[in-house]
Amino acid sequence: MKPNILMIMVDQMRFDCMSSAGHPIVETPNIDQLVRDGVRFTNAYSATPTCIPARAAVLTGMSQKSHGRVGYQDRIPWNYPHMLPDEMSKAGYHTQCVGKMHVYPSRNLCGFHNIVLHDGYLHHNRFKNTPYQDSFEQTDDYLPWLRERLGGHRDLTDIGLDCNASAMSRPWHLPEEFHPTNWVVTQSIDFLRRRDPRKPFFLKMSFVRPHPPFDPPKDYFDYYMGLEMDERVIGNWVNQEDNGDGLLPTSRSGIVPKQRLKRARAAYYALIAHIDDQIGRFIQTLIEYQLYHNTVILFVSDHGELLGDHHFLAKSLAYEGSAKVPFVLADPGNQLGIKKGTTCDKVVELRDIMPTLLEAAGTEIPETVEGKSVIPLAKGLECNWRDYIHGEHTYGELSHHFIANGKEKYIWYSQTGEEQYFNLEEDPQELNNIFYENEKAPILRKILIEELASREEGYSDGSNLFTGCKPKAILETALK
Repeated sequence: MKPNILMIMVDQMRFDCMSSAGHPIVETPNIDQLVRDGVRFTNAYSATPTCIPARAAVLTGMSQKSHGRVGYQDRIPWNYPHMLPDEMSKAGYHTQCVGKMHVYPSRNLCGFHNIVLHDGYLHHNRFKNTPYQDSFEQTDDYLPWLRERLGGHRDLTDIGLDCNASAMSRPWHLPEEFHPTNWVVTQSIDFLRRRDPRKPFFLKMSFVRPHPPFDPPKDYFDYYMGLEMDERVIGNWVNQEDNGDGLLPTSRSGIVPKQRLKRARAAYYALIAHIDDQIGRFIQTLIEYQLYHNTVILFVSDHGELLGDHHFLAKSLAYEGSAKVPFVLADPGNQLGIKKGTTCDKVVELRDIMPTLLEAAGTEIPETVEGKSVIPLAKGLECNWRDYIHGEHTYGELSHHFIANGKEKYIWYSQTGEEQYFNLEEDPQELNNIFYENEKAPILRKILIEELASREEGYSDGSNLFTGCKPKAILETALK
């Protein structure tokens, strides 16, 4: 039988928040076990680092220019001819997603045989004037489960934290078994019991955390609050003026009070440790079902979290904390012949997930897929690989594009014309903008000019960049 495929996807986890990546505080022994059983890609990026466009890259294998989502916008239908779960289903896999999908309409199967859905708090389906068939009350699976056990008055907002409050935190107020993280694993374990044993399975185990609200179980929160917390990094190019925005619960920038930020960072690390323990719970169940050594496992996040770095919070921006993601391909049973316990520094992107998993399943990769399977890289083979990625995000005055190759990064803010260049080998924390001092910066700028030459917004004519063109969150590609 073909290998089972497990994709563990977390939401808003930084690339560096693993013990195996050298993080000084957060502890991730179970993720580290996947690293030991596989390959960790040290230069993995999300080209459009927010939930919807990032997940479009995962499910279609396309670049953002082709899937058309270059910013965050809800309620745009997902009508793609080839998506990962559909291709897996056609290849004979029993397919299921548990947890977050963040597609439209919310119950769009995207080719899965079944989805047990919890997208977390999404504003568009929580509005009271949302049509009933699209509303959270109609589409979510976690909250009815919770209310059946604890009472019909329970809601996601009971804890008082906003779903985008990256500077706010408090411990989870209910027994740990009722936390959404535990629920995802509980439902995933139930899938192992109910799956068709005649088929290999493709399971997407998709966590809402460590995306806000930052609400880890109390034991985890207390442990990390008791540690000496690391400090945010602040580049010498950062505006140090305090406009007061850091006092707001959902601010994306500003100087957050020191103690408040410490609590947020501790809670964020605690959420990751909690997820890690629940991953361990699921791995143990795979072992009990005698499935672990016939399962290929991909661990990845859709984007990162700035967590106060450079006085920014949340995601969307091109800096490492936001755009760089953990990406681990594990092969416990040597199904693929990869070089276990190694790292790879080639630049990979979320669009590479679909062809990787389809190759692992031994099935054909559709022509629409623009990503490339990372399995040859994981085997240590010499292959023709990309030199860089082009990333971007529509983000108001901070709308931007970037070119990154793992060693250096160029950022262009399309509305202001501001340019930045970072030597990531010498300055991995992006503390020094040396755009005007480095001879390589114009080379990356030229690459961006060429990437944008045919874009409908008018950013480039193939020779120059044009500042101030109106950005779009959705290209015409996605509306066809």
